[in-house]
Amino acid sequence: MNALFPVPPHAGGTATDDLVVVKEVSRHFGGGRRLFGRGAAPVVRAVDGVSFTVRRGTSFAIVGESGSGKSSLARLVVGLIKPTAGEVVIDGTPLSRLDAAGLRAMRRKAQLVLQDPRASLDPRMSVFETLAEALTVHGLYPERTARLERIDAVIGMVGLSTVHLGRYPHELSGGQRQRVAIARAILCEPEVLVLDEPVSALDVSVQAQIINLLTDLQAKLALTFLVITHDLALVEHMADAVGVMYLGRFVEQGDVRDVCGAPRHPYTQSLMAIAAPVPPGARGREAVVLEGSIPSPLAVPPGCSFHTRCPLARQLAADAADTVVIPDGRVPRLCAEAAPPAVPAPGGSSTATCHFARRHLPASPP
Repeated sequence: MNALFPVPPHAGGTATDDLVVVKEVSRHFGGGRRLFGRGAAPVVRAVDGVSFTVRRGTSFAIVGESGSGKSSLARLVVGLIKPTAGEVVIDGTPLSRLDAAGLRAMRRKAQLVLQDPRASLDPRMSVFETLAEALTVHGLYPERTARLERIDAVIGMVGLSTVHLGRYPHELSGGQRQRVAIARAILCEPEVLVLDEPVSALDVSVQAQIINLLTDLQAKLALTFLVITHDLALVEHMADAVGVMYLGRFVEQGDVRDVCGAPRHPYTQSLMAIAAPVPPGARGREAVVLEGSIPSPLAVPPGCSFHTRCPLARQLAADAADTVVIPDGRVPRLCAEAAPPAVPAPGGSSTATCHFARRHLPASPP
């Protein structure tokens, strides 16, 4: 019988409905003494002062290119790595106050689903052994009959049958492996699922099935999602709010209808142009082309970190007197030298970290 399991109650001390609260979190790597040679190792600012909240039962998406810091932020949220600065609070409990046992218990509440199930599943363990191990780690369902019933129920929830329990990862398709990874995540009655590129490693024909499965599970189990992705089309389908990440920071953040429907930051507009290309001959719409690759986090550009690739900055430099030369052209001095503030949208629920966010920007796709 595929009975739904009860959702664990939230902490009694939680004053608001914000289940996940990330406060000015940074994670820097390096900076220590070199193993060979003199001086300190360079500092990689993987995450640099990110803040957001996720309300219970909703979905928050973090979107950006590879190298923007999304996966590091996901691991900070579930406590797999510790922040250099800032705080992550899950259900009213700051992770920094927890010891090893407390973190293990918290990870039952916040589960991580990785991009590639082939890498996250042990090839030497059957599906049943993989699921049973998760229950053992968290001390759940020690009695054999209850454990078998629990595993049977959850494997049915993800669209597999008990036949699959005896199989090994190499005997499953990519979609089936991802269903097993999702089953392992929901097996321990979590409240939060952190989905790190949950469908990018799957065939296009299977992606929609997994997205629909996740959406159904969220509704049935009252789950809260943190979705890590590079695909704004997926964000529009799954998320309630979104943070657009570039070189460790959010450049735009807010309600998904505002950010995706009327993006104000040139980087967000560029990502939207990739997700929904402008058809040939379309009138009233202008494609925003994103050129070049994301800079190394070892050398984050000064000022606005996006100015080295920003099509708007190049456009404005053509009319501005005070500009500076960069390798591929000119940009306003303001963009190259001053960090932009987070500018709220007039009457909206989003902010864009851009010096020119209040100006007219190229039209976004409808």
